[in-house]
Amino acid sequence: MTKRPGRGTAGPPPGRGRGSDGAGRPGTKGSAARRPARGGMGPSPRKETPRTKPPRREAPRDDAGSAGTPTKKPGPKKPAQKPAQKAPPKPAQKKAPAKAPPGKSRAGATTQNAHTARPPRTGPRGPRPGGGSGRRPPPRGPRTRVPFHRRDPLKRLNVGLLVVAFVLSLFAGRLVQLQTIESGKYSEQAMRQRLQKIELPAIRGDITDAQGHPLAMTVEARAIYADPSLIKADKRQTIVNALAPTLGLNPSTLMKQLSKPDTRFVYLAHGVRPDQARLITSWNFLGIGTLPEYRREYPNDSLAAGVIGFVNDTGKGAAGLESSMNGVLAGRAGWQRVEISPEGQHIPMGEDQRRPSEPGRGVRLTLRRDLQFKAQQAIEKQVRATKAKSGSVIVMDPRTGRLLAMASAPGFDPNEYAKSDGDLWGSPLVQAAYEPGSTGKVVTAAAVMEHGGVTPHTPYTVPDTIRKYDIAFRDSHPHATERLTFAGVLATSSNVGTIMASESISSQRLYQTLRDFGFGTKTGLPLPSETPGLLKPPAQWSGTDRYPIAFGQTVSVNAVQMASVYATIANGGVRVEPTLVEGTVGDDDKFTPAREPRRKQVISARTARQISDMLEGVTTREGTAPRAQIAGYRVAGKTGTAENVNPRTGGYDGGGYTASFAGFAPADDPQLVVQVVLQDPKRGSHYGGDAAAPVFKDVMSFALQSEKVPPTGSRPPTVQIHARD
Repeated sequence: MTKRPGRGTAGPPPGRGRGSDGAGRPGTKGSAARRPARGGMGPSPRKETPRTKPPRREAPRDDAGSAGTPTKKPGPKKPAQKPAQKAPPKPAQKKAPAKAPPGKSRAGATTQNAHTARPPRTGPRGPRPGGGSGRRPPPRGPRTRVPFHRRDPLKRLNVGLLVVAFVLSLFAGRLVQLQTIESGKYSEQAMRQRLQKIELPAIRGDITDAQGHPLAMTVEARAIYADPSLIKADKRQTIVNALAPTLGLNPSTLMKQLSKPDTRFVYLAHGVRPDQARLITSWNFLGIGTLPEYRREYPNDSLAAGVIGFVNDTGKGAAGLESSMNGVLAGRAGWQRVEISPEGQHIPMGEDQRRPSEPGRGVRLTLRRDLQFKAQQAIEKQVRATKAKSGSVIVMDPRTGRLLAMASAPGFDPNEYAKSDGDLWGSPLVQAAYEPGSTGKVVTAAAVMEHGGVTPHTPYTVPDTIRKYDIAFRDSHPHATERLTFAGVLATSSNVGTIMASESISSQRLYQTLRDFGFGTKTGLPLPSETPGLLKPPAQWSGTDRYPIAFGQTVSVNAVQMASVYATIANGGVRVEPTLVEGTVGDDDKFTPAREPRRKQVISARTARQISDMLEGVTTREGTAPRAQIAGYRVAGKTGTAENVNPRTGGYDGGGYTASFAGFAPADDPQLVVQVVLQDPKRGSHYGGDAAAPVFKDVMSFALQSEKVPPTGSRPPTVQIHARD
């Protein structure tokens, strides 16, 4: 059996002896004696030179143990001339290799033992020591592990140092970039994350009546805020379920606010009462907090709500004086920037910038609270009684132009404005325009008496119908043709008689007189969305427009404008601009009066006196408003019953009526004017003398008493109604 080729000239494996026949034989004495000092080389023809300290290397062990000497653990080194005697290794159990044709071993001898045969193997072949060309069998089992030869440690150290230096240079470069080049940007980002801007609300100024009674005041409150970054997702629904019903918030909107990403501060509610804020704080929700602020309160509920308005949830005036004078009342809010820790706590020694707030100024009105209450009570009662769409009452001092009461119905409670209809939030006293009807006849009377030569005794033959061009104009009720004085025309409120008197002046003169009395011009009151009414110039009048304009139709005014007309008559023909704001009050309680209202002589005092006497005849039994009489006082006034335009047809049919009454007392020394308007009364009479005059009497009686106006000491004039032939 031919053995596997060996490893060339390298000879037998290290540590393996060679027998007398040239083949390596384990376990023979000779092999141990003739083993060279260094394993791995066979006998050499050279003479061995003994070494003092021969190096010893462990021969690789053959796992099968059939051809080599077992590997020994390193021990003390010995001279090569005296190798240590070792016991022969136990041969490992091996499987017999497959039979092969007989051949020669590396020594040229025939294979003696079949169990030493190896499979053929290719590899480098070298000369055998001693000139032999045979092959030695390689060891069985796993391949021999190649020893690792360590390289130069200095080079490895240099390479390692270079790698470390490179990495450190990267870190150093990034550090330089962060701390020098980009330090400002990151510092700013970090500061923005910590800094929170907190608004410092200003104390809103109070609104008071003329005696200083509060109509709108500022009280302490709390704002509820959230820090979404601190609120965990599984806690959001719990917070929503607790806060939404307590604060009256929409749950879905609240959930969106609590879920805002990259947000540290968001307001949830403003103007929360302190007791509610304490309840919310007691729940200890992480990320929910409160801030001190102020809440607007209206101690008289709906009193003068149409004039005062209200402040919305954001702290801004949204209607009435709260809106139009927001700049005066609100003051200037301040702010504070503080550093907040990631846990939401204020950092005491951190950045702290502050701009203090400036409180707003208080506004003192000309209204009288008690008189306002009486006027509002009276108009609300009459609106319910007549089932009118709406109503209003104005009380005015004709000498100063001060408005003492401005009531309207239906109203709303500004403390709970969100629960009311948004159409009620305005002020119909200046926003609603209406056709004055017969109350506007006093302007025509002033024009014809001042410029047309008409006197209270000028006679007119008055039928119940008069035709102008293709239009027939009628009185409010059918009657036989009457012989009336101009005073009688005014007292009986005849449309036909007014048209006849108006023909004594031109259309331009009639228009100019209307303008002088304030028609078509805003009153200048600090209330939002005031309407100037409707008064076209004569160039835009049609051929018949001047006739209905003469008796108060085809033109429109607001309630304050009409009250100002009668105040002008009562004040001797001098029109004083209506005034609502008496002045402002600073935080030091220093009062600053408002500017003096403008004054204008519209008609002569003589004409105004004559018209006043004529208007006293309206409240007599022969006039249209005997229900406006007040015991002990002389009363002058005028009824109005105007048709309203039907928005569906554009005409007057089916549009309803406006019942009104405007007058003043005492007629001999006028000190108070009261204007009453009822829109579309549906129950009872729709005439001004029946629907509006009783409200005038009720409010005027109270006003005369509250203002301590003494009863009239003079006798009323005799007003001639019917003309003598």
